[in-house]
Amino acid sequence: MTEHVLPEATDRDVYITRSFNAPVAVVWRFWTDPALLAQWFGPHAVSVDPATVTVEPQPGGAWNLEMHDENGVYPVQSTIVEIVEHEYLEGVLAAQTSAGDIEHVYLRVQFHDHGDTTRVTLHQGPFDPEFRDMTTAGWLESFEKIDALIEGGIR
Repeated sequence: MTEHVLPEATDRDVYITRSFNAPVAVVWRFWTDPALLAQWFGPHAVSVDPATVTVEPQPGGAWNLEMHDENGVYPVQSTIVEIVEHEYLEGVLAAQTSAGDIEHVYLRVQFHDHGDTTRVTLHQGPFDPEFRDMTTAGWLESFEKIDALIEGGIR
């Protein structure tokens, strides 16, 4: 496995380490299969229409979607910078949120294979502090959705 050194977390970055009760191939699919990505991405109050999801798993490829809630539509437009199957996904993104626009933010996700479980290390930033806190909460709720899908039998 290739080790990617992530920059040290700052007050402008989101840094989350989380384990999932599924093999790395399953967890990887949550990030790269458009139908699965649509089922878990975003906080509980939002949904993602699968028709809005594009994943082109190669450097320069798109990783795009639209989140919807009762107040509007919030596009996330990303370009994949680096991708190593089952190990690493990095992109640079722009997003619209109910609180304003986010521009040129890096998302780096490492996948650590532990057999029947997978540890994910996520680093995203830089953000203004209010976006950082909102983003942290959104990822934590998103990861709860992944847990529910795994518990529901998605393998």
